[in-house]
Amino acid sequence: MEIRTYHLIGYDHLRLGGGRIFIKKRVLLEKNIRLGRGEKMEIIQGILIIALAFWMVLDQQGFVITTWFPAIIGMIAGVIMGDVPTAMVIAGTFQLMALGVANIGGSSVPNYGLATLVGIYVAIRTTQDVAHAKAIALAVGVPVGMLGIQLDVLGKLLNSYVSHAAQKALNQGKFKKMERIFWIGPLIFGLTTAVPTALCVLFGDKLVRLILDVVPKWFTDGLSIAGSMLPVVGIALLLQFMPVKKYLTMLLIGFVISAYLHLPILGIAILGFAFAYYYFTQNMKKAPATAGVADADALGEGDDFDE
Repeated sequence: MEIRTYHLIGYDHLRLGGGRIFIKKRVLLEKNIRLGRGEKMEIIQGILIIALAFWMVLDQQGFVITTWFPAIIGMIAGVIMGDVPTAMVIAGTFQLMALGVANIGGSSVPNYGLATLVGIYVAIRTTQDVAHAKAIALAVGVPVGMLGIQLDVLGKLLNSYVSHAAQKALNQGKFKKMERIFWIGPLIFGLTTAVPTALCVLFGDKLVRLILDVVPKWFTDGLSIAGSMLPVVGIALLLQFMPVKKYLTMLLIGFVISAYLHLPILGIAILGFAFAYYYFTQNMKKAPATAGVADADALGEGDDFDE
């Protein structure tokens, strides 16, 4: 008697000799294997998305290889999620929102890179329709990006304590301790984006919206006020390292043009380039004459010294 066993989708197929006997029995093993592979892929994608969220803020603060521009983050997230076209449509939408927005002088702005990353993850997980995915990404990503403002301010405030602790260790001559303390700063910055991303990966956008609703208004208002003060502090710090007394005239001209004439920043930049070029060319013309006088003085001093 010839006995052969075949595994078909959903049934066990047993063949005895010339006849056939079908046993209606679900093959759960194959289904479980398929589900197990899908779950493993989702876990891997979630881990990679969280790692990308942690990396992009560190890169923005240091290496600046990928930055947190929505277009670049969207492309990487699309590769991770296996749907680059949908991811780039979502990223392009957030990139248009981010045009002209920059955290100059330590200011905090909506984190559109974080919004892009979370929006792409939730949208691709939810639907395969591009238009619907874009709507979902905007509905989920914008609140997360706004939450990123508060977390960025909180991270900067916490890092001020880190810098003071490192300064204290430096004054005590504990250099190894100072180096260890400095590692806390990047960790805090990385967690400001990795934590909301992890929450969205694990629980979805509902938890993020719940956090925004539960947090007291006085707390968010306080962080907003602190965030509004940071640009002033940043500009003051920049002015300390700039030759303000020497170029005070140029500083006042730029302020008047911006505050009273409302000239766009591109026009002010062109005027600044024109003044800088004129100043550079005039100094280059004076340089040979000044160098000749300096050489003569040096020779005279040398003769006096020889005497």
